[in-house]
Amino acid sequence: MSKADLTKQFIIEKTAPIFNTKGYAGTSLSDITDATGLTKGSIYGNFKNKDEVALAALQHNLNKIMQLFALEVSKKDKFRDKLNAYPDVYEKYLLKSFPVGGCPILNTAIEADDTHPKLKEMANKALIAWKENLVYIIEKGIEQNEFKKEVNPEQTALTMLATIEGAVMIIKLTGKINFLNAILNSMRTTINEL
Repeated sequence: MSKADLTKQFIIEKTAPIFNTKGYAGTSLSDITDATGLTKGSIYGNFKNKDEVALAALQHNLNKIMQLFALEVSKKDKFRDKLNAYPDVYEKYLLKSFPVGGCPILNTAIEADDTHPKLKEMANKALIAWKENLVYIIEKGIEQNEFKKEVNPEQTALTMLATIEGAVMIIKLTGKINFLNAILNSMRTTINEL
């Protein structure tokens, strides 16, 4: 990696938690310079504008989550266990080492739905990719007779996404871990009944 690439990566890694916590509108140039210890000129010498920094930061946070899910899913042999890896990841990491600020898909969807089309598009693509991964696992589970033939992969995947993102929203609003545990346990029950 060149020095410029290293600087760019440094800026992304330092600002990703800020954008994920404060959002695009709430993150100022001062936040970016304070987090990195770099000058405005250094920031804009590596990125055209705040939009570019925000998009790179979102991609960084999405990659962290996707890598975490991919790692946990890859450890499982059975398709049912692969599906159960999703609530397990949220239960294990949401309040710890998850990207600071919570789920970047949910955060971006809430903030950027009417205000920032590029951020919205990036979050939407990540959500669709996540759904497609779930659909694939469910379809393979049906093929291997781990799940009932009448299970609708698309509907099940969408329900899982809505349940997980709803759980994240509820825990962020209430701060009650027992709510998260109850929702994720309900999701596990649903997965185990497929």
